[in-house]
Amino acid sequence: MTTRITLQQLESYLWDAAVLLRGTIDAGDYKQFIMPLLSYKRLCDVFEEETEVALAESGGDGGFAAFPENHRFQIPPEAHWREIRKVSRDVGQALQVALRAIETANPDRLYGIFGDAQWTNKDRLSDATLRDLIEHFSSLELTVANLPEDGLGNGYEYLIKKFAKQNNKIEHGESDLFLTGDSITMRFETPVPQS
Repeated sequence: MTTRITLQQLESYLWDAAVLLRGTIDAGDYKQFIMPLLSYKRLCDVFEEETEVALAESGGDGGFAAFPENHRFQIPPEAHWREIRKVSRDVGQALQVALRAIETANPDRLYGIFGDAQWTNKDRLSDATLRDLIEHFSSLELTVANLPEDGLGNGYEYLIKKFAKQNNKIEHGESDLFLTGDSITMRFETPVPQS
């Protein structure tokens, strides 16, 4: 059974992630960490959702469910969110390796999408802080059934505006901070693979 995530729940979820970073990094840098984690969690949750659909359609055939044609994006098993949740030491390094593995597995569509945040800088982000963020993001399933693309786009728009307000960069200024709802949604809408 799916539980639809409301806009209010999503906004609270995103802002609570930012609160976890307070005091560890500048507010202007929150987006460098929160947005990649949100995207990473979403990709993995949608991959699992697609796997479940393929298993149902094939009568439980795991080989069929693993076919790339059944997925919008490829998630290498070692780079899956569930694997990152198991990491307790050098979490930033493990995150960086996982994010790059996903970009490498999807070079035409995801290359560079996770940015260049300094995940391995333990002076800014300790293992404990990263684990807290990972566990926080694990609290919701970001599947398409729970959170359609337009809902995710609204969440991104909310977060971008909150970051801009936090930095007193309202309205015109930095183009990457002020995407319209449509462009945010477009970035995260993905076509269903054609057989």
